[in-house]
Amino acid sequence: MHTEGRFSPTTAAEAEERFDALGTTAQTVVREMATAMEFTKDEYDERVTSEVIERARNALFAASLAVQVGSREEFDDWCENHPEYEVTVAGNENVDRVAWHAAPFADRAVAATFAEEERAAVETLRRQAFGRLYRDRF
Repeated sequence: MHTEGRFSPTTAAEAEERFDALGTTAQTVVREMATAMEFTKDEYDERVTSEVIERARNALFAASLAVQVGSREEFDDWCENHPEYEVTVAGNENVDRVAWHAAPFADRAVAATFAEEERAAVETLRRQAFGRLYRDRF
């Protein structure tokens, strides 16, 4: 078993603080992307909305989440040792590997099974974790 990523908030306040801190980073990333795409000032003003910045911030937050990756047995052991968590699992129950992220402040976790494409599973799980565990808090 190993961990991909570093951010694993234990409190809602910690998650909210990180999310808030990513606002200026999201603005910078979007501005740099618009510059690379050679947007004029008028085009930038028209196309770069607060929703665009918000989506960038969501993606940056999700990309930093810590995800545990392990065998089905390791995941089952984790679940057994954390009965207080409501766990949502996406994927096939007959697959050997699992990626998961837990939000202790919500007593919830999300997981995704996968066979071979670990990187894809981790990134998909991060988006699911953001959508299911964090989005409503922000």
